This record gives sequence, structure tokens and C-alpha cells, in this order.
Amino acid sequence: MPGASEVAAARADRIRLAEQADLPRVHELTVAAYARYQDRMDRTPRPALTDHGPAITAAHVWVTGAPIIGLIVLIPVDDAMLIENVAVDPAAQGTGLGRLLLEFAEEHARAAGLSRLKLYTNELMTENQAIYARFGYRETARRTDQGYRVVFMEKPLPPAR
Repeated sequence: MPGASEVAAARADRIRLAEQADLPRVHELTVAAYARYQDRMDRTPRPALTDHGPAITAAHVWVTGAPIIGLIVLIPVDDAMLIENVAVDPAAQGTGLGRLLLEFAEEHARAAGLSRLKLYTNELMTENQAIYARFGYRETARRTDQGYRVVFMEKPLPPAR
């Protein structure tokens, strides 16, 4: 379980690309981060079932902390950066690490010349929807995707100053 010193170190460390050696911890962290939703869903949250190996190979998974306590999966799609997953160790949730990862996504998208961020979340994960709305994301659609009720959101990126 990460303590305050690990969270502070994650902020001080640079967010780095995940390596295949990180795969077990990436999976463990994702399962732990989404465990709190298991009781309200009729199935395991999709991110907890995801094999992140291909995304790590494609250089889409970014991690922070030693040990890893946060991750974000970023995939360029057309003129947008898709945030496919944000996961923070339960002991580090509420510390600002999620904000750090979302800010990184914005910087990464701008550096790639992209004009917006896109993401999706399960409609039962209402806390996530509220967090994303506070960060400027707006709902664009709701639909069933692979058996999950999903809320799609996006955020336009103003040009860098």
C-alpha cells in the first residue's frame, strides 16, 4: 500500500512509458483500482479484464511511482487522444495523482498536435463522470458497448500558450 511518501515520489518522478516487465503490476493495479465498482456492476469492469501487454508494446501505457501507483493508457485516434484507462492505486486515490495523469494526457496530446481528448467510462461509475466533468470533459454519447453501458466524453484542447 503506498503511503504519502510514495505519492510524493510519483509526483516528483517523471511519468514514463511502461515496459513489459511492468505488466504484472499494471494488471494488479488496474484490478485494485476498479474493485470498488464490482458490487454495483453485474460483471467485472472491462479495464480489469484488459490484457495491457499489446498496449505496452505499442507504447500507449504510461506509469508513475516506484512501485507503480498510477497509470494512464493514451491512444491517438484521428485528431484526438483517447484516454482508454486511468487507474490509481486505491491507497493513493484522492491525492491528486489522477489529476497529474490527466494533465499529462493533455500535454501529450498537445505535443502530438491533437485538438481534443476523448474517454469513456461505465455509466455506473458516476464518480468518474463527475471528476471528468470538473476537468472540462462533456458527455457526447451513451450506448451499450461490448455489453457495458458506456458514457463517452470529450474535451477540446485550446492551443498551447
